[in-house]
Amino acid sequence: MPRYAALLRGVSPMNAKMPELKRAFEEAGFTEVRTVLSSGNVVFDARKASEASLRRAAESAMEKRLGRTFLAVIRPVEQLRELLESDPYRELKPDAAAKRIVTFLLAAPAAPPRLPLEQGGARLLAIRGQDVIGLYLPNPRGPVFMSLIEKTFGKEQTTRTWETVGKVARA
Repeated sequence: MPRYAALLRGVSPMNAKMPELKRAFEEAGFTEVRTVLSSGNVVFDARKASEASLRRAAESAMEKRLGRTFLAVIRPVEQLRELLESDPYRELKPDAAAKRIVTFLLAAPAAPPRLPLEQGGARLLAIRGQDVIGLYLPNPRGPVFMSLIEKTFGKEQTTRTWETVGKVARA
């Protein structure tokens, strides 16, 4: 049975408890459910299905169990592993202080923006299908990279650090 990752937008320990989130996914019929960290990463097994149908099932189950839903961007875990193995940062040679990030889009942009884009230490460097490769330098003004991502791609996306993608892919 294929393994999938649900990368949820806007989850924190303050607005969703991981045991309840896990139960919601189990109630949706998914098996071998695991949460990774406390930031809305759920890994599970499911029959082969479209990302859209898995998303609808996950979001419906969250609404029933949690009384609210979070945007669920679904990726096959194998796809995450392939992204990690390809290591797009190897050719980009980022500054050692930069945080590597991947933004997972719900859908590939109809008209991809011309990259790279930069704002306040954040750089969007490449688009690979529905995934955006980026970097940011920690900034005293907070996560300015989020405003660049939202301005460029809208809110139907969620972002993870490269390290978190690795943890999700290994779960």
